[in-house]
Amino acid sequence: MSKKLAEHHLNAWRLFITAHATLIDAIDRELAAAECIPLHWYDVLVELVEAPDRRLRLHELADKVVLSRSGLTRLVDKLETAGLLKREPNPEDRRGYYAVLTDAGYEALRHAWPIYAAGIEQNFAAHLTEEEAKIFITALQKILENQQG
Repeated sequence: MSKKLAEHHLNAWRLFITAHATLIDAIDRELAAAECIPLHWYDVLVELVEAPDRRLRLHELADKVVLSRSGLTRLVDKLETAGLLKREPNPEDRRGYYAVLTDAGYEALRHAWPIYAAGIEQNFAAHLTEEEAKIFITALQKILENQQG
């Protein structure tokens, strides 16, 4: 390592990744206890519910949920087997497919949302003032803009 990181930056990084992993695990456990879909399934389905016609090309979906193509393929296989989405061929690209939200997938999201929202409130939002949340948003936006641009 040629560059020494400032201790406060290294500490912020470590706390960020630890907090992220801890919160995701806590919310996932809460969803499981309520017999809801896992959080990573929710993340895929919510992208579809927000997409035009509730459909996205698989590579677009992979970008939105930050999964590798192979990771998304395995997850889409599970979601399709569960009846929560279906694959449809892309008429403009014979090799491409769309992931399309099913009615059952929409209902799974509706069932999971109250648990997910409560988890966000209890495990995250309740511990931040409005001002702290605004600072957090600004900091994360700066980081993301730097990575995307």
